[in-house]
Amino acid sequence: MKLGFFTMPMHPIGKDWQLSLKEDREAFILADQLGFVEGYVGEHATDPEENITSSAMFIATLVDATRNMKLGTGTTNMPNQHPAAIASNIAMLDHLLGGRFILGISPGALPSDAEVFGNMDLPRPAMFLESINHVIKLWTTQPPYDLKGDFWNISTARTHIPETGMGTIPLPLQRPHPPIVVTAVAPFSQGIAEAAARGWDPISANFLLPMWVKTHWTKYVEGCARINRTPDPANWRVAKTVFVAKDDATARAYAMGSDGPYYYYYRALFNKLKRRGALGVFKSDPKMPDEAVTLEDVMEKLVIHGSPAKVADKLHTLKQETGEFGTLLYAGVDWKDPALARDSMVLMAEKVLPLMNA
Repeated sequence: MKLGFFTMPMHPIGKDWQLSLKEDREAFILADQLGFVEGYVGEHATDPEENITSSAMFIATLVDATRNMKLGTGTTNMPNQHPAAIASNIAMLDHLLGGRFILGISPGALPSDAEVFGNMDLPRPAMFLESINHVIKLWTTQPPYDLKGDFWNISTARTHIPETGMGTIPLPLQRPHPPIVVTAVAPFSQGIAEAAARGWDPISANFLLPMWVKTHWTKYVEGCARINRTPDPANWRVAKTVFVAKDDATARAYAMGSDGPYYYYYRALFNKLKRRGALGVFKSDPKMPDEAVTLEDVMEKLVIHGSPAKVADKLHTLKQETGEFGTLLYAGVDWKDPALARDSMVLMAEKVLPLMNA
């Protein structure tokens, strides 16, 4: 099993933005130093808690601060940007990183983002599909472009100059394009099947019960079968909320305490999903009423915490429930106590991972 990093992120409202950005960068830099193989960061334009507005711009600040780990958008919310802007900016980012880039894509789930970008009442899944199709076409066809769609028409037919290349979208370093991943947050996600059928790979969200994470492998196999692709667990990434400390008592106090960052993360997420009527991801039985779902129960089921040996045991149990997967994505939260936050990542890499792979 390999170790990666994934952060949404989630910071307390009112926390100094410069400080939270600084700490988020430090988490990625530390992950790179510890041998994490990948790191992903989410984006939202209108959420003071999830306050990285552009995952690509954030990753650009890590170009020279990291050396080995691959960096990915987790995710680029496709309907909120013009496909030509995505294609050109991601191509440049792939070059800046020397090919250490992974493109994570999604329709975007935050209603306030959708409203501010003017697509709240539009079919965003259809926009998402058209956008990524346009982006790939821009990377794999010669100019002048003449792409037609329901949401975007892209052309350089009137301005293309063959002699100078004017009117050409730059190509990424990795050909035909960087690896593409999709994050799945729903049980039996049909998006995973569709992604697998296009050669893309899945990330299972950290706030999904293991019994539902397991269904993602089933859908991945289904999609692979459509193109005679051999499904490989090495291509499956599973995110998980983990906190490791030197002893179980310290770990439980920080991970489960009502004044801790893990509680803050899940309380904020719980309230957001409840307002949208989307608590189903926390239910072991879809027929459960929302009133039966409690924050404390959710945390007991989803947050893995303890000493290195205890966490390794819990992760073994997780893999027995979900089946084999290639990369565990350690889910980042706010660094309320920077020393404990750093120690957890160090212990995860230097103690837990060797126990998992022994």
